[in-house]
Amino acid sequence: MTHQAFLELADDCLVLGHRLSEWCGHAPMLEEDLALPNMALDLIGTSRVLYDHAGKVEGEGRSEDDMAYLRDERAYRNCLLVERPNGDFAHTMLRQFFFVAFMHPYWQAALHSSDPVIAGVAGKAVKELAYHIRHTGEWVIRMGDGTEESTARMRDAVDALAIYIDELFESSDAAAEAEAAGVLPKRADQRAAFDATVAHVFAEAGLEMPTVSHPQTGGRNGIHGEGLGHMLSKMQSVHRALPGVTW
Repeated sequence: MTHQAFLELADDCLVLGHRLSEWCGHAPMLEEDLALPNMALDLIGTSRVLYDHAGKVEGEGRSEDDMAYLRDERAYRNCLLVERPNGDFAHTMLRQFFFVAFMHPYWQAALHSSDPVIAGVAGKAVKELAYHIRHTGEWVIRMGDGTEESTARMRDAVDALAIYIDELFESSDAAAEAEAAGVLPKRADQRAAFDATVAHVFAEAGLEMPTVSHPQTGGRNGIHGEGLGHMLSKMQSVHRALPGVTW
């Protein structure tokens, strides 16, 4: 089986984890200065296991560090949602909420994977993402049903990020192969759970999901916005400057 399906999941987690880590020391309050990096660590921890597994399945001797630090942006297969710049706090929270509203039921389904590594990852991720959904959902409600300014910011975030949702449910050829083998859950099967979670939170927040006529896709094929390249250049700089270094 191709390792590409595992890379897609790992890239999603690493890129979003790095985006969240960019808030460290810059969050609007102390609680979030702790919460956001902790959520980032959850995602990066998941990506490490998936990169290691992808390398072993590939069989070419690449380590998790090789996967993370020695691939260019066109080799990354993350969905476009996770690479979106942080923007303001509303954008960051809604981006995270959308992602985990999809990934939580996805990992719940993956508990029954025929691959013991994936089932193990799922067991840990389900517990972690339950907190992510609760935390980010509370912020979406708090801002959506808050002041005039916070409501405007959250509505702007919805308008900006809704176009990236559909890609979450698309399966690449590699993912489809893993799904058919019972290794990974079908992405499309998580749509009902995602819609129910979003509808519940949006109802309390007084928000509406806009109609998206032209969804943005391409991340699974290595087609990304320029922001990912800038992010990777910073994230990979030390490893590329000191190749092969050990700590």
